[in-house]
Amino acid sequence: MYSLAFLFLLCARFVSSESVPNRFIIEVDSESAINLPSKRDSASLHERVYEHIRARDIGFSLDREFNEESLFVGAALTLEDPRDVATLRDSPGVKSIRAVQMISRPRFVDVYTVSGEIGLQNTSDQESTHVMTGVDKLHAQGITGKGIKIGIIDTGVDYRHPALGGGFGPGYKIVGGYDFVGDAYEGGNPFYGPSGIPMPDSDPLDTCSGHGTHVAGILAADPSNEYNISGVAYSATISAYRVFGCRGNTPDDIVIEALLRAFRDGQDIITLSLGDSGGWAESVTSAVANRLAHQGKIITIAAGNSGATGGFYASSPSSGIDTIAVASVDNTVLILRSLRVQGVQHDPIPYYSSDPLPVPEPLPIYATSNDTNATADACEPLPDTTPDLSKYVVIVRRGTCLFVTKLKNIADKGGKFMLIYNNKPDFGSIDVGKYNASFIRAADGEYLVSQFVASVPIKLDFPQEGDLVEIPSETGGLVSSFSSYGPNYDMYLKPAIAAPGAQILSTLPNNTYGGASGTSMATPFMAGAAALFLSTKQLSGDVPITVRTVLQTTAQPILSNNTGSDLLQTAAQQGAGLVNVFNAIHYETLLSPGEFLLNDSAHFNGQHKLTVQNTGNSEKTYTIRHKAAATALMARTGTIFTSLGPVNLTRAAADVSFSTSSFTLAPGTSQSVDVTFTLPSDDESTLPVYSGFIHVATDSEDLHVTYQGLGASLANVRTLDDTDYFFGHQVPLLLDASNNVQTDATNYTFNNVTGDYPVLISRLSFGTPLFRVDLVDPDFHPEGNNGTLPIVQRLDWAPRSSEDNDDGNAFNYSPLNSLVFHDGTDIPKGTYRFLVRSLRVNGDAANLNHYDSWLSPIVGIFP
Repeated sequence: MYSLAFLFLLCARFVSSESVPNRFIIEVDSESAINLPSKRDSASLHERVYEHIRARDIGFSLDREFNEESLFVGAALTLEDPRDVATLRDSPGVKSIRAVQMISRPRFVDVYTVSGEIGLQNTSDQESTHVMTGVDKLHAQGITGKGIKIGIIDTGVDYRHPALGGGFGPGYKIVGGYDFVGDAYEGGNPFYGPSGIPMPDSDPLDTCSGHGTHVAGILAADPSNEYNISGVAYSATISAYRVFGCRGNTPDDIVIEALLRAFRDGQDIITLSLGDSGGWAESVTSAVANRLAHQGKIITIAAGNSGATGGFYASSPSSGIDTIAVASVDNTVLILRSLRVQGVQHDPIPYYSSDPLPVPEPLPIYATSNDTNATADACEPLPDTTPDLSKYVVIVRRGTCLFVTKLKNIADKGGKFMLIYNNKPDFGSIDVGKYNASFIRAADGEYLVSQFVASVPIKLDFPQEGDLVEIPSETGGLVSSFSSYGPNYDMYLKPAIAAPGAQILSTLPNNTYGGASGTSMATPFMAGAAALFLSTKQLSGDVPITVRTVLQTTAQPILSNNTGSDLLQTAAQQGAGLVNVFNAIHYETLLSPGEFLLNDSAHFNGQHKLTVQNTGNSEKTYTIRHKAAATALMARTGTIFTSLGPVNLTRAAADVSFSTSSFTLAPGTSQSVDVTFTLPSDDESTLPVYSGFIHVATDSEDLHVTYQGLGASLANVRTLDDTDYFFGHQVPLLLDASNNVQTDATNYTFNNVTGDYPVLISRLSFGTPLFRVDLVDPDFHPEGNNGTLPIVQRLDWAPRSSEDNDDGNAFNYSPLNSLVFHDGTDIPKGTYRFLVRSLRVNGDAANLNHYDSWLSPIVGIFP
């Protein structure tokens, strides 16, 4: 929640991370454009469209051109006058127009470098993520992805790394690619300076980011390295398409260009560990990715790292209908730094930190409480009897107050180095702010406190290199807490499937290695799994759907917790479950489809047909059963907002019946089964997303089809936030020229130099197909629809707002500074109100009753 005192600064951040001023992507309607008259008979489709745009007195510059007839024909343009956008939209040959959107730079959830040997504790010698998914057994059979071409669209790759082949071009692992931006490119982000001009070249080398290099290692690292890690498909050939510079974000037109280039280069699989909040299949990047899938390309895309933001927060371009949106599962082991206990015999103690704690010499310990059950350890200022803590490593227990509160109280007594021990079994990264502190397990903290209480003179040593240990993860095999929740607003199963994505060891630039987490890591793993499958099969027809279906139906459903409960995680976060590519390749049964999409309650689709095919050489007897997953309550009780993550789960479930539940198939035969769903009885106000699995099993195989539906009507979900929840002041609101909230009638000159114009602040409580601002008469009443004037601003396919401004989607900041309507006509002088409207999902744009709306105070326009 933010106070209005910080509003202006926050708004500036929002503007910088969303649409690019004056830049638009047009799609050309090839059928109509070819018939447009031109001064030159030989003019191309593009030239004909440009000619007619200029004839309408629209000044523009051409940024890039797209010309893949089967995928996307269009261009990215910069308008000299943004008021021409409506005229451009109506120009002959223009099918659609979208504002160019910035795509955030992909970030690791956490990352650390490694050096020295890794000591193993209670784990096998095999690579854990490969054991989790059957990759290890396929590698043992010699299945390594040979002959498959994979394109990585990311930050580039340090192909000089020995594990990535040590070179670039034919004969190397990284055989090709392209740099669309150059090192200096910063996406035009004003916070990084004016470098917004791409400087493309043919060399996708990245030495300054590391994200794409880590992705490449997960996918294709050679196994002959000091950490004995290998890529999932290490015999595949890789092309790297760099779309980010060393800093900053990138516009989506560059990502579109990279997708089309990868298509032209003949990649079998294209993987993108990038994206932003979106959630609509109709966004331009989602649509282009989906068209690539229709042309036979397997597209794997990160589902997003916004698990804390809660339900209905799918990303784009992973919302593309036939793409594979990938969720993250926690590794079964953690690779951590460790400290040594001097003075007693004790195993090294692992601690959770991206860098070694910078303790210059072994130090004694001091515990802020002798009680290892203390619930509020160091939540209050430490007593005056506390010694100078600068010569100790201070041990403090988690609980009650913020970590930084504890650390500040310790620092106030001179503390420089702190270890926070957990108060529960799990383990993970924590926010320690500016302090030199780290996190240790509960048992290790309790041991250290016991030594302190017994006055045992121990010291702790923090090696600055090496001393990494691998320990079992308490959450191994569960969906990562950071992994985003779907579904998308079109009610597709997003994510579609999951792969290991937390604590993944891989390559980093300059011949280094490191661990990282994120759906960015799960996505290349899934691309590698698809490559292993492709390399063993001769497929025809709709290859991307076939591959996705087989991977989904042979995946392993994931539990919601590790406490012994049999409750499965909602499919809205796990998709079809954890990929098992060994089963995908070796199972002799095929199921189709891979998903049953039941839609919302108003469009409930409860009748489906399941096809089971026996591709083996012997007779098989099948049994069919239903296993419900948890129903996710996606609405926050008593509010218009979706639940934050982790969302509440219940056991409410759909009823399912089958036309037959057991049958026998001879080799090479198939059978269809009618599957009938009945909606669960649940409170619609909770937005219950129900899901589960229809299992089809023999005595040696267990497959499933995933289903998902919503026990409420999306048309009843409010889209426009009209509360004071976020700012402490009701939204929408207008800010006047002095950045004060306008409450009374106010006149403006609409002078862009002096800033004398209103600014609209709004938030979306749910995604909307259309957000629009109309100018209306002062006496307008929404129910009467009297006096509506042309539209002033519009935004298509908008996601809901988050509650984290760092992701650039906390609220909408809209300067209402134009003296023309959206259609290019001048706004007459006079007094008006702004009518802000957002269309509900599945609503009719022509029906005023299908919008949520807000009417502003009176605004005088007197330039």
